Amino acid sequence: MERIEIELTSCDDDTAPVRKAVTAGYFYHTARLTRSGYKTVKQQQAVYIHPNSSLHEEQPRCVIYHELVYTTKEYMRQVLEVDSAWLLEVAPHYYKSRELEDPTSKKMPRKAGKSREELG
Repeated sequence: MERIEIELTSCDDDTAPVRKAVTAGYFYHTARLTRSGYKTVKQQQAVYIHPNSSLHEEQPRCVIYHELVYTTKEYMRQVLEVDSAWLLEVAPHYYKSRELEDPTSKKMPRKAGKSREELG
């Protein structure tokens, strides 16, 4: 940091700057949580968070991983939760916004007819 004249500062409890820096370096190793589990963003390959990971039970919506290891399944190792908006910031040449849309947040179209509440 001194050699390239950048001030050394602490992030304190805010991990976002560090996670964003890792995102800039590993943007092509991204997976999203879908209804059927995690899939890599570009190739739509089914992947799983390694059971030894601290994020295994957490299931964050978007993650960056360092490596994939195949045992019984394709497992992501060294996993970090990221904000999908960061991917458009650090790699607009690689990602399109439609690729990063959250499929779990889309509302299902309502069927025609009355709801149970409306029927009484």
